Amino acid sequence: MERKHMSAFALYQTLSTDAPPPDTKSSLQVSDKKKRKKENGANKVNTVKPQLKPERKKNRKKLKSALREESLKEFTEGEECVNGDGEALDTLLSALAKVNNSRERASKLFQWLINPIPAKTFFRETWEKKPILVQRKNPDYYKGLFSTAEFDRILRQEDVQYGVNLDVTSYANGKRETHNPPGRALPYTVWDFYGSGCSLRMLNPQAFSSTVWNVLSILQEQFGSMAGANVYLTPPGTQGFAPHYDDIEAFVVQLEGKKHWRVYNPRTEDEVLPVLSSENFKQTDIGKPILEVVLEAGDLLYFPRGFIHQGDCLPDAHSLHITVSSYQKNSWGDLLQKVVPAALEIAMEEDVEFRQGLPLDYLAYMGVQNSDKDDQRRTKFFSQVESLMKKLTNYAPIDAAVDQKARDFLHDCLPPVLTPEELASSVQGASARWQSGQVTDVGSEISTQTRVRILRAGCARLCSDGEAVHLYYTTDNSRVYHKEELKSFEIKAEHTDAMEFLIHSYPKFVTVGSFPCDSAEDRIALAELLFERGIIHTAEPL
Repeated sequence: MERKHMSAFALYQTLSTDAPPPDTKSSLQVSDKKKRKKENGANKVNTVKPQLKPERKKNRKKLKSALREESLKEFTEGEECVNGDGEALDTLLSALAKVNNSRERASKLFQWLINPIPAKTFFRETWEKKPILVQRKNPDYYKGLFSTAEFDRILRQEDVQYGVNLDVTSYANGKRETHNPPGRALPYTVWDFYGSGCSLRMLNPQAFSSTVWNVLSILQEQFGSMAGANVYLTPPGTQGFAPHYDDIEAFVVQLEGKKHWRVYNPRTEDEVLPVLSSENFKQTDIGKPILEVVLEAGDLLYFPRGFIHQGDCLPDAHSLHITVSSYQKNSWGDLLQKVVPAALEIAMEEDVEFRQGLPLDYLAYMGVQNSDKDDQRRTKFFSQVESLMKKLTNYAPIDAAVDQKARDFLHDCLPPVLTPEELASSVQGASARWQSGQVTDVGSEISTQTRVRILRAGCARLCSDGEAVHLYYTTDNSRVYHKEELKSFEIKAEHTDAMEFLIHSYPKFVTVGSFPCDSAEDRIALAELLFERGIIHTAEPL
């Protein structure tokens, strides 16, 4: 009996009705929360094929055929691709790798991202304030960052999981739906979804693409906050997401095709720079757009968190874009959430005024039920609270709270992408090897004359945890968000000054003998420890 082709939608409907999904609540609880947040309140999995326009149904095979031809074309085209400065992207990244200071490297890459807008002007006039559009009329400006061909390669070669690494979505007749089956996202199923008019969102391309990893790992030092990314592939004539706003600063980088975007002001003051992403809005909720544009390959659109946005494809072209994001939970309020509880704890330990009892009768005149009373006792009560709040700043451990924020950032960070020179001069490129039936070149060759520096300006940080001092670092982080625990180890008291000296000396190389330690043995021991953890590298290969 001839077997009929079953579409991805039909296959998923069969799975949904015949077999219950595996119980992943305990093992994926954190991931599920993140997913719900990313989907802006629309995380319900749909098991019904979305209504497709008749002409889209007729063109389904045509779309698939065109996609395959496009992918083959991109695979067979030459590797050389130029940006706006006439340099291939890999050439640009190679040139940046030779920049001695990682902070300067991040600044230069960010400037390339937003050219021709000067970075200083952008942060002074645009950042967190308003959307901005860069139209270049140069489809090759971002070429090499990511492509549909790379999307296809990842599906074929990597373990891409629905709901973890990939979302299948649609938006039609004012309804946003998600169509994720359980398990691995294989090309056969994924491209069938795409051919049926669904959008594809890859949630963490940096885990699979070394170029995206490299770009984001550099940019995170520009923001002092995690730089993340999602890739969106949308079929012609469709829309994948409902109007919504996000809790991140978004840089929409158009890579292929074109997309029609509409951006709207925050609806109220309460939604300016919001703490959380929004639910999905109806068109009647959002008013008229303040910016409406068709992004073409090589263009850039930036909008701050809180600005409502939606994008849809025109009938004559697909769209591939990558959204680079940052500054999630990086506000003054987020810092104060760490400062205030700690300040209260210290104040109550050290200041008797914070430990004195409330008035015996305060319940008789305070609280909502008494808020309309004209009572002098209420005035006195508010005055006392205001006095204590002002006094609380004297006990605020601001540096310690900043270190807590820094630890969060270091945990979020991507590990640095090592240049060939760094690889040769770090523990990863050490010469220890198996040769002629035995292990050779094992053991440290670090001496007081060896010149060293930390790998990146922001890859390590000293923080006090009570009586102990720990060094937190990023070099052992995973490319998958929080796959690994935050990395740290305790620093001996006699090594803390030397560690501060090393951090503040960056980007200069300093000799191990110049470490402010009590003895040469201490200096070499600290250098060996940092070298083995991949935190420092030497000026010359050992």
